[in-house]
Amino acid sequence: MYAHHFGLTQDPFSIAPDPRYLFMSERHREALAHLLYGVAAPGSAMGGAGGGFVLLTGDIGTGKTTVCRCFLEQIPEGCHVAYIFNPKLTVTELLQSVCEEFHIPVPPADGGVVTVKNYIDALNAFLLQCHAAGQSSVLIIDEAQNLSADVLEQLRLLTNLETSERKLLQIVLIGQPELRGMLARPELEQLAQRVIARFHLDALSDPESIQYIEHRLAVAGHTGPLPFDAAALKRIHRLSRGVPRRINLLAGRALLGAWATGQHQVNLAVVDKAAAEVFGPDVVAAPAARARPKPWLAVSLGLLAGAGLTGLLVWGVRAPATGPATPLPASAASAAPPMARPASTAPTVAPVASASSAASAALPAMAASSPVSAGSEWLAALPRDIQTAWRQLASAWQLPATAGDPCQAAAAQQLLCYRAVNLSLPLIRQLGRPGILTLQRGDEPPVHAVLSGLNEQTATFQVDGQARTVPLLALGTLWRGDFATFWRPPPGYTGELADRAGGPTVDWIARRLSRIDGAPLPPASGVVLDLALKARLQAFQRAHGLRADGRPGPLTLMQLSHATGGDEPRLATESR
Repeated sequence: MYAHHFGLTQDPFSIAPDPRYLFMSERHREALAHLLYGVAAPGSAMGGAGGGFVLLTGDIGTGKTTVCRCFLEQIPEGCHVAYIFNPKLTVTELLQSVCEEFHIPVPPADGGVVTVKNYIDALNAFLLQCHAAGQSSVLIIDEAQNLSADVLEQLRLLTNLETSERKLLQIVLIGQPELRGMLARPELEQLAQRVIARFHLDALSDPESIQYIEHRLAVAGHTGPLPFDAAALKRIHRLSRGVPRRINLLAGRALLGAWATGQHQVNLAVVDKAAAEVFGPDVVAAPAARARPKPWLAVSLGLLAGAGLTGLLVWGVRAPATGPATPLPASAASAAPPMARPASTAPTVAPVASASSAASAALPAMAASSPVSAGSEWLAALPRDIQTAWRQLASAWQLPATAGDPCQAAAAQQLLCYRAVNLSLPLIRQLGRPGILTLQRGDEPPVHAVLSGLNEQTATFQVDGQARTVPLLALGTLWRGDFATFWRPPPGYTGELADRAGGPTVDWIARRLSRIDGAPLPPASGVVLDLALKARLQAFQRAHGLRADGRPGPLTLMQLSHATGGDEPRLATESR
């Protein structure tokens, strides 16, 4: 209805589970990694966890089903999946559903009635057959808070189906927060002790809520400025509590309200009216009531003012600044995340070993960081020539200063230059190494900044020998995903590896994976990139937000090095 009015091709805030609108926040990626651990932990050629329970909980609308759908899309080949979405079943009905999902024929007993034993025997035979074929099996139960105690006990007994080497069935329980309370009951202690991984999915943060809205609008064909002003975006986050489903309901109704009144941008009044229609008037009135001062507080302030203390109160609020304030652009001033405040200290680049200790020392100490700011005047100090930025980054790797091509100088030191487009900030944070971001304001020429720190709220760049810390929300208006960095390839690396390839690079990969997943160390040489090694590599890629193709490209090799303590400069990722 309002799509054409806002330049959209379709409704961006439908609550239908359209995979095109999949938005994976960092919390969702962590939840996905926990689920994938259940089918990708050590214990088999496929990397199966070898039985037990994996638990994912979260409030209504936080995206548990979204994570589950993404999980199902990334299940490795050779893994059989049974998905139960209506767990209000008896023990017999549950076993029947499991066998039907696994396509297991269950012959009736002599009396013509299929018993619990018939189902379990057929299931056990199926699981043994899969194990013999090098395959694994996973049972996923959604809305698991609705399971009865006797059904939960039967599920625990199903994890007793095993060989002398490992258990045969992995069970994933997905449910609302009360599921955690159920498993804390004394009578379910045996089951609780078999939970090998658990994750509670929280709501989106304020910046993530804005990113979520931007993402859905972009998928729906929107270009240009957002049809929500900054205050409206913050109100949507507060009223929706960061719950994606509530964001969809409120943002969609707000666009409808703006369209109905001929407005091209949603403001606070439109959001509040939409919230009253969607959630009820009490939801909108509650924050306003909390914002009104308490009567006793108003009286107290009046008495203080009468006593001549007004000047003291004003001085306390307007404390002198330690330096000149950096102005915020109007678009970012009201949308900056809570962490965007002046700070006296900021993270330092944390080295891994002695070589990188000296390397990271080449970057200016970040304790001298300028105040956290969304201002963009600092862009003028950044180089337009990326070669200059490469030379600045080279100092962190102890590369000799040169007037020539920095990448050629790096190759002489067994380092390679890597450039990518469309990377995400969470992936760069996981890579954990300083790099170069290409930034552009409007139609101005692009500039290049050396990134030395990145946490959940801010990014820190080296600008004219000083550290400049910028809120991620402001960075999102300047950066489109370009990233460049140095990396040290493994021994014998020559590029893409073919199936069944061997050599020093494959040996290096196998040893690093063993250090991560706990599998036995491979022989010193002679390892090949076979299906088993590729499956382990795919599990690692999924857990780190990479494309799970089993191909050891530069990003995968960088992640392997980072995860196993490679000798390289580190990106500061912790808030201080």
